[in-house]
Amino acid sequence: MQQASSYQTGSLTTIEKTLLTAKLIDGFWDRWIVHGVERKDVVIVRQQHLMKEAWINSWKELADLNYREATKQYEQGAIEQAEYMYKISALYYQLIYWLFPENNSIKRQWLLKSLEVMEQADQLAMIKTEYVQLSINGGECYGRIRIPDNHKAVVIMMNPIDSTKEELFTYEDDFVKHGFAVLSFDGPGQGQTYTFEGLRGTIEGWKSFVDNVIDYSHMYFPTLPIQLFGTSSGAAWALYGSCNPKVEKVVAVSPAFIQETIKLPDYFVERTQFVFEGDSMLPDLGKLQFLNPVMLVHGKQDVMITDQHIYELYRRLPIGKCYVEYENEGHCCNYKLSEIRRKAMEWFEEDIKDVI
Repeated sequence: MQQASSYQTGSLTTIEKTLLTAKLIDGFWDRWIVHGVERKDVVIVRQQHLMKEAWINSWKELADLNYREATKQYEQGAIEQAEYMYKISALYYQLIYWLFPENNSIKRQWLLKSLEVMEQADQLAMIKTEYVQLSINGGECYGRIRIPDNHKAVVIMMNPIDSTKEELFTYEDDFVKHGFAVLSFDGPGQGQTYTFEGLRGTIEGWKSFVDNVIDYSHMYFPTLPIQLFGTSSGAAWALYGSCNPKVEKVVAVSPAFIQETIKLPDYFVERTQFVFEGDSMLPDLGKLQFLNPVMLVHGKQDVMITDQHIYELYRRLPIGKCYVEYENEGHCCNYKLSEIRRKAMEWFEEDIKDVI
């Protein structure tokens, strides 16, 4: 498949479809709100006539405001609050980067700005961050490793195809605060790997990516158990990783299935065509030979994944599995993610005998 060279699809461009969805559909914002975007800021943006320029200007203004507040907090000695506010500023710059599906200079400009501010936050953190790269399929995959003192295990983040590693900073923070080292990479088609390297996703490329990240983690932390945590398409790839003997346990929240026939939003389908080659961006879960215990999490209101597929998947999982279901949550169980991460850590710790 050739990469799309234009945003135009039918009467509306991909960007216009994205903006229209953001304006009209409340659920569009769930992901961003649970990742740190303030509801009041969403209201400010949605009240406008959402054109590309308005989106850019609004999120830039709000990002700049948070940046100034972070600097003020730092100057007053409130280091932890400054770190958080810098991360929120970086997230808001991410919203500008994210709007552009095509890999162009505007997309790169805003990703660089977001990364610059995130690095300022990292420099204030009590828990150190290392920036690393893995060579995969002729390109570099960019990652970050956060290592708390006395870390007792490793969590590899498997992020949804449409997210960057920096967007999910709250996941990192939860795990590292409880003694887990965290590795989070932009895979093919994601973040720096797509924007800097032009590396798009393929099924084989993602298999290689997951295998290599697990191998790298095992090399970096040879004595520690390796756990995987993923949501949506990231959960599907975490399940692929559960077949690796180097992995101890996996948490998969709302894993996506290639067998689902539910129509995805046009803007999302078109966005994925820029970053992924082929007919699917998912492993075939029906063909995997699962090896390690999995915590499977499902929201009963999920309109993207049927109960039938989830229940059949759970039936096939190996001994040690557990199942968590939320009656009132949808895809990714967004508003229970903090609770899910807590449950995940408790489950991971069941088999950790010694704290290093």
